[in-house]
Amino acid sequence: SRVLRLEDLDTSNGPDLKVWITDATVKPGKDGWDVFDDGAHLSLGTLKGNKGSHNYPLPANADLEKYTSVSIWCDRFNVSFGAAQLARA
Repeated sequence: SRVLRLEDLDTSNGPDLKVWITDATVKPGKDGWDVFDDGAHLSLGTLKGNKGSHNYPLPANADLEKYTSVSIWCDRFNVSFGAAQLARA
């Protein structure tokens, strides 16, 4: 099986937060708040917690070559609460 591991996450709590893998480039500050729903993205489900380390199963059929970043996405306000480039282990 394949998983996305978020380690030492520390983000604000918010309504309807999801974990997405995306093809968007991570941009600093407000420039990066709304770019993650512009292209390809795949929801891995609801954020398990806004602090700590958590695993999110990746679908077996997901083409991981096209995804380059992960975003904590707020569906209610269509904004990212944080993002990072993906690192493959």
